Amino acid sequence: MAVTGVLRPGYVQMRVLDMEQAIPHYRDRVGLDQVGETEGDRGFDEFDRHSIILREADTPGLDVIGFKVASDRDLDVFKKRIDAMGVRTEEIPAGADPGVGRKIRFTTPTKHVFDLYADMEISDTAPMTKNPDVWHREPRGMRVQRFDHCALNGTDIVGSTKIFVEALDFEVSETVVDESNGTELAVFMSCSNKAHDIAFIGFPEDGKLHHTSFRLESWNDVGHAADIITRYDISLDIGPTRHGITRGQTIYFFDPSGNRNETFSGGYDYYPDNPRRVWSADEAGKAIFYYERQLNDRFMAVNT
Repeated sequence: MAVTGVLRPGYVQMRVLDMEQAIPHYRDRVGLDQVGETEGDRGFDEFDRHSIILREADTPGLDVIGFKVASDRDLDVFKKRIDAMGVRTEEIPAGADPGVGRKIRFTTPTKHVFDLYADMEISDTAPMTKNPDVWHREPRGMRVQRFDHCALNGTDIVGSTKIFVEALDFEVSETVVDESNGTELAVFMSCSNKAHDIAFIGFPEDGKLHHTSFRLESWNDVGHAADIITRYDISLDIGPTRHGITRGQTIYFFDPSGNRNETFSGGYDYYPDNPRRVWSADEAGKAIFYYERQLNDRFMAVNT
């Protein structure tokens, strides 16, 4: 599949309560490469300058998610489409963030802020391209390869999904539905061959971050992440386990500020001609945690 238009999740900016605690968590335990004191981090297999931005604040949570698009011209096309849906857009000039070109910003009905951008500087330690080794230096901590996706909580997930599908050409790969009334309780969307690049989960409060996910190479690496979590007394949510939705192998845990992190491997390949996978609400436990076949209260109630 030739990926055009929106290419992938590019970066996420999260709020943390204490930067001195957050940096070693994401750098030494999760295993991101630190770009600057406040300018961002990246996984070892990412070309772009950064993918994770941390901002110290009074409350944890999410500031903005950026999606990278194929060309600068795509920014103008997507802006017109979003404007035509009655959604306000804002143009942010190049250089507002270190190494990032101009951006188009919009807010979904769930009160989440998104950026679209086409240009970001290549990292000085980007993956090799000439007779390439697997990495420049041996990965640290959980050995994450890249920022993979976010799952977001809010009320009008149908309205938010509509923007991504109709204006940005995302495909809905999987849903959880209350079959008694047809209400969509969770929506998983892809702009690529991945099972999902963004997810919206119904919740009575808007603007919430459920989790930020990092890609690992294999199920063995998910087990290694569990070893890191136990060795360094990182707050565990659940896992290692497997999802029914996406089929990904996973472990969930919390950063020192209470933001939920996920390390994730596997998952099925998605193509736009695939039929949509649908889970009924009474099977939501198996959909989320395939082995346990039940949800824990913390996973459904705790977000930032």
